[in-house]
Amino acid sequence: MRVSNIAVFCGSKSGANPLYEQEAAVLGKLMAEKKLTIVYGGGNKGLMGAVANASMDEGGKVIGVIPKVLLEWEAQHEGITELRVVEDMHVRKKTMYELCDAAIVLAGGNGTLDELFEMLTWNNLNIHNKKIVLLNTAGFYQHLIAHIDTMAGEGFLYDNWRKRLIVCDTAQAAIDALV
Repeated sequence: MRVSNIAVFCGSKSGANPLYEQEAAVLGKLMAEKKLTIVYGGGNKGLMGAVANASMDEGGKVIGVIPKVLLEWEAQHEGITELRVVEDMHVRKKTMYELCDAAIVLAGGNGTLDELFEMLTWNNLNIHNKKIVLLNTAGFYQHLIAHIDTMAGEGFLYDNWRKRLIVCDTAQAAIDALV
């Protein structure tokens, strides 16, 4: 299956390490160059803003999906190709999953982990078979990777999780894993 629309899950904050935002911008630029559409949370701040702006600056296509509650915070990105406003966070995730062919997960907080694990769970349950890439910029996800290895080692996972989640250290490697 050709991948053309990629969900990008990431933080609405930039994080403490400037490499997170730099790599998000590299990803946005690479996706525009490869004519890959970004499907993301619709925000204009943090890593969300960095990936969207970098893609738009290169003539890319960016679709944002944002729940009504975040409009009240004026967090929506007004300069993207398309902004879809949905009822709530659950509809946001479902819409993003329906629009994407694969996903890349960047650094982020609770929401990013929620999106990662829901997509992994759906993959495990054969609700979808979309590739999922974990972009481990500056080792951000090392502890999470170790924890998933622990879950596997302790017998809580049904199969080899590394078949379902591709771990990459750079935006270029993430793109290469999907196209």
